[in-house]
Amino acid sequence: MPKTIFKGREAVTIENENLRVTALVEGGHIAEVLEKSSGVSPLWVPHWDSIEPSLYTPEQHPQFGSGPDAKLLAGIMGHNLCLDLFGGPSTEEADLGYTAHGEGSVVGYEIDESQDGFEMRAILPLAQISFSRALQLQGNFVRIRETIESLAEFDRPIAWTQHVTLGPPFLDPATTIFRASMTRSIVASFDPGFDAYLKRDAEFDWPNAPRKDGGISDLGQVQPAAPASGYTAHLADPMREDAYFIAYSPQYQLAFGCTWKRKDFPWMGIWEENCSRQQTPWNGCCIARGMEFGVSPFPESRREMVDRRRLFDVPTYRWLPARGRQEVEYWICNQRCASVSEASCTPPSAATSS
Repeated sequence: MPKTIFKGREAVTIENENLRVTALVEGGHIAEVLEKSSGVSPLWVPHWDSIEPSLYTPEQHPQFGSGPDAKLLAGIMGHNLCLDLFGGPSTEEADLGYTAHGEGSVVGYEIDESQDGFEMRAILPLAQISFSRALQLQGNFVRIRETIESLAEFDRPIAWTQHVTLGPPFLDPATTIFRASMTRSIVASFDPGFDAYLKRDAEFDWPNAPRKDGGISDLGQVQPAAPASGYTAHLADPMREDAYFIAYSPQYQLAFGCTWKRKDFPWMGIWEENCSRQQTPWNGCCIARGMEFGVSPFPESRREMVDRRRLFDVPTYRWLPARGRQEVEYWICNQRCASVSEASCTPPSAATSS
């Protein structure tokens, strides 16, 4: 498929009269979903210079840090895949080359054209998984189908999360509004930055999260006062077949959202970063919000994920059978609307029934 350059990275692009979608060849990140009439893509592009993950070495690129997330941070952008980890590797896994959130966000992809879109394929050698993602444009929607196949001859527990991260100019802590089909929720026991404003381990019902100062924060909006950081886990509404989130920008009158099958991804995590992380490459000036839907509630090691086993009586990982194959489908939308009450991320009915 013909390649282009996006923010200094090798990429491929598809477009119709409504949207332009760009994916990175290395790491496979969906880096851009641009709504043409506004000229805005809600997806996060870090303020630091990005490089291809294959070029990263700790010695030559100290600006990305020194931990198991450094290679990921060197190339991260927009919507990245977390497979077969959601979180950090163990010490033993890191010594063998595992990176934070698994190999899906750092390996190279083969990308071919398909009808109204393209298909991305990669082998995750350490995880022994074959992965493919097909993207298809339909109006203001992107239909995405993912397939994983185990290359191993044993059953194993995996994490599988869509790490969808939004950033400026679409994301404005003072005005951007969020809606989601979530119910039971909990604040993480850890601080993902250095300025957590919520009460650790507190259980609550979406969207009203207990603050550590005794107040309540509506997670339908980003914490506007910087510095601030947080992570909360949310269970999708069990009374709905589909789950969703919508983010709405009054400034651009733009609604961005995702819809997925609850049985595929029962959890959504919300990661907030508002000028909290001071270390390189963050340098205290990053504004981002991750709306991360998947099979696990928290970013944690494989051992912690398995030891947790269940939360709110719902599994916190998925079993991938020996030589097994699994498929999921979800949708991204990016469209103009006059208010958040008019925003919808319901996929086209004709495509849903096909």
